[in-house]
Amino acid sequence: MIYTEKTKRALRLCFEAHKNQTDKSDLPYVFHPFHLAEQMTDEATTITALLHDVAEDTHYTFEDLAAMDFGDDVMTALRLLTHDDDTPYMDYILRLRDNPIARAVKLADLAHNSDSSRLDYVDDRSRAREEKYRQAMALLNEPFIP
Repeated sequence: MIYTEKTKRALRLCFEAHKNQTDKSDLPYVFHPFHLAEQMTDEATTITALLHDVAEDTHYTFEDLAAMDFGDDVMTALRLLTHDDDTPYMDYILRLRDNPIARAVKLADLAHNSDSSRLDYVDDRSRAREEKYRQAMALLNEPFIP
């Protein structure tokens, strides 16, 4: 984990935002963004990893996050990482792949979410989700050519 003034603020916010949430196995959800942040290599990706689900899954808005001064690069990546249900999933993946911050965080997110050992049981729905994530990782790993 990279510890700077901003990453520590993001850690506190991440914990506050997710502290009462659980994942599919009833584990504290906050372990997920912490796990992603541990894999990041700089301040911007660490903050983005910590906050990647805050606007989507909590009462905090993008305006709230922008007011906390995490930086324009982080805000751009967070907006790209937030999937709008009206956008087909693979279009969403293609939209974010040319942003290096969003791409790094999404690859870690997909890898962690594809780890079936985190689940208490694996059913057809879980296997289908893993396949979708495998396809998304393949798209993200293709070289981007503008």
